[in-house]
Formats: sequence, C-alpha cells, structure tokens
Amino acid sequence: MKKNNLKDHLDSVEEFERQPVPVNKLKSWKSFLGMYAGEHTAGTEFVIGPLFVAHGVTTVDLILGLLVGNLLAVLSWSFLTGPIAVKERITLYYLLEKISGKKLTTIYNLVNALMFCFLAGSMIAVSATAVGIPFGLQMPTLNDWLPNSIGWIAAVIIVGALTTIVAMFGYSVVSKVANIAAPWMILVFISAAIAVLPILEINSISEFWTKADQTIWTGNPLEGQSKFNFWHIMFFAWFANMAMHIGMADLSILRYAKKWYYGFNSAAGMFVGHYFAWIASGILYAVFLKESNFSNEFAPGPIAYRAAGFAGALTVIIAGWTTANPTIYRAGLALQAIRPEWKTWKVTMVVGIITTVASMFPALVMKLLDFVALYGLVLMPMGAIIMMDFYILPKLKLHRYFAEKFNKSFNIAAALSWSLTLLISLFLNFYFGIEIFFLGLPGWFVASFIFVLGSYFIQKKLN
Repeated sequence: MKKNNLKDHLDSVEEFERQPVPVNKLKSWKSFLGMYAGEHTAGTEFVIGPLFVAHGVTTVDLILGLLVGNLLAVLSWSFLTGPIAVKERITLYYLLEKISGKKLTTIYNLVNALMFCFLAGSMIAVSATAVGIPFGLQMPTLNDWLPNSIGWIAAVIIVGALTTIVAMFGYSVVSKVANIAAPWMILVFISAAIAVLPILEINSISEFWTKADQTIWTGNPLEGQSKFNFWHIMFFAWFANMAMHIGMADLSILRYAKKWYYGFNSAAGMFVGHYFAWIASGILYAVFLKESNFSNEFAPGPIAYRAAGFAGALTVIIAGWTTANPTIYRAGLALQAIRPEWKTWKVTMVVGIITTVASMFPALVMKLLDFVALYGLVLMPMGAIIMMDFYILPKLKLHRYFAEKFNKSFNIAAALSWSLTLLISLFLNFYFGIEIFFLGLPGWFVASFIFVLGSYFIQKKLN
C-alpha cells in the first residue's frame, strides 16, 4: 500500500516540462534566496577555496577577484537569465527545441545532462569524504584519479542514493531542503574559519592582511600546481556557473519566479557561498597544511572536521548534498526533454545512478577548477543563441523559434554557432596557450555573431 502511495506521489510530480508554468505555481523570492544560498554554499566550496591556496594566489588578488567576479555573476543572472525566464516560463530544453530543432536539442541535452552528472558527482564525492571519517576511510590525494578502496565506493553509493531520492520528488522538495540547510551551513563555515585564525598567528583584524599573505594565500603555488592571479580568480568567480546564467540553464529554475529581478537572489549564493565560503575554506585548508606538514591528502571532510569537529563534518555532508540535489534535478530535466512521455522521477533516478558512478572517481574533485570552467564553456554557446533569438532576431525582422516556425528538426545556424565556437576555443587553448578560464567571454561573442549571421542567410533563403 505504502509502495503504491509513494509511486502515485512520484507520478503526480508535475514540472511543466512542455508548457509555461501556471500563475498559481509561481514562487516567492524566498524560495530562490534559499535555493541559491544552499546550492552555492556547497561541498564544492570546500574544494575550490583550498585549490586557490594550492594555486598560490595572493590575498589581495583573491579578495578583489572574488568581489568583481561574483558581482558580474549576479548581474548576469539578473539581467540576462531573469528577464527571458519570466517572459518564456518554459524550460531551457523546450525553448532550445523551438529554436534549434529536436535533433540538435537532443545532442545538447545529452551533453548537458552528462556534464551536470559529473558536476553533481564531484559534490557527492566531497560529502563522502566526511561520511568516511568515523570509519577511518583512506582519503584521496591531489594525485588520485581512480577509487582507492571499497570503503570509498560504499560511501559515495550511500550519499548518491540519498541525494537522488530527494531530487526525484521535484523542485519543491529540492527548494525546501535548501532552505532548511542553508542558514546554519554558512554559520559553521565562517565560525570555523574565525576560530582557527589564531593557529595561523592571526589574532586581530589589523593583523589579517599581513599574516594572511604569509600563512594562507602566500603567492606560492604548491608543487605541481600553476600560479593564479587576480584575472584567474575574477573570471573563475564570474564563469563558475556560466552554464546556469550566461548559458541559460537557470531558465528552468527562474521560470517559477514572479518577477524577473528575482535573479538578484543569486547574490545570496555568490557572496555567501562563493565569497565568504571560499575564503573560509581556504583558511581551513591552510591550517590543515600547517598541521599536516603540507600533506598531499586532499579531502574536504577531514579538513572541516579538524577545524569544527562533528559540526564541520556534517556541514560538508549537507553542503555537498544540497548542491547535488538541484544539479541532478537539472540533469533529469535535460534527459526528460528528449522523451517527454518519460516520468521525470524515473529519469532523475537514472541520472542519480550515473552521477553516483561518476562520483567514485576522485579526479572529479582534484580537477574541479578545470572541469567547472570546461562545462561552462561547452554549454555557453546555447545561451548566446537564446539571447540572440530573444533580443536581436526580431530587430533584424527575422523569425524567432526557427525550428518551430519552419518545421525543422535541425537548425544549421545554431549547430554552426555551437560547434565553431568550441573549435575556435580549442584552437586558442592549444596553439596560443590561452587558459580555459579566459575563453568564455570571447566565445560568447563568437557564438552570437555566427548564429545571427547564419540565421540571416538561412531565413532570407527560406523566405
């Protein structure tokens, strides 16, 4: 009986995959405030902050780079994603299908879902490092790419299963979980970092700048790590969620917003999570390095446990969980858009299984900075296409929703925009050595130009 009730409840989850969100289902700003704060005060914050330390950034470059980069990210959500989301009120995937056609959108959805699975997998791996503490689990190091024990595999399966079950119940449950977890997580982050400052010989605010340069963000990268400066930090902070704002993935989330300016709620995630949490986790890692005589082990769970005890370990578990939840939810929507008749919860369950398998590989954590930049770059061109379709094509007296209007299953202009942008980015990276963190901005202009130019010639020919 209970089994049937659970299935009936899951079957009744309605996410409006191919229709605008009705007015009575719109959500207040509080839902987005909690979701953004929870999603971006996450397990990955325990990885990214320490990696900045490992890459030898200086204190002033970190503080200013994060300030400017996170401000640009909030403005991107607010002025790029928000207005289109509340105007269209449909998922990214259905909107892309109208523009790019069913076949191209299917390819994009598969790539998108896979990237989201890997991202969520890294968060589950982070949570697993805390789950394994009571069992003396052998933790991965900076050089580990493959699972190092059966215990590690068991830990990620447990965390992955719990995360998937929550995501299967839909956006409303994901939002509630984030709202419950977000407030206390950031308190643990910040209070733990403040508590350990004396270990780094920082006993007052006036000492912070001087001592931080000497003991935390020293400007000297660890062995095997490249050197980061202001521009690395600024562009990373701006583009860490490029797929979600400039890439328009959060159309699927902000379509529930009553007003376009709810995109400003992303500030809760950027300045709480991607500012204070990154700084706090960097401080905790500096303490870990000092006390472990610069150990090569890289496990967020033990780092937080060393600083804040049980509360720190629990924060790592929940932080990874609350970010993996909406990410698995997004990946589920991407796959479900390929076959709308599939039940969302069943697709989300499959996504959860793929994510859990991916999370068994520590490489997702150790190369997180590069992966985050790569996934934003790969998905960004479709966001540029949506913006050009929304704002520019009507001004050129060209039709919006090309595939729907001309009954096409494959928009060549969109395909050229996506593929050529990635090829040009690859060329700039390989032949000119331009790091992946800096390719998103020129890539957006390339994608926009190719799509508008291609649409002009294709539509003129059809007309």
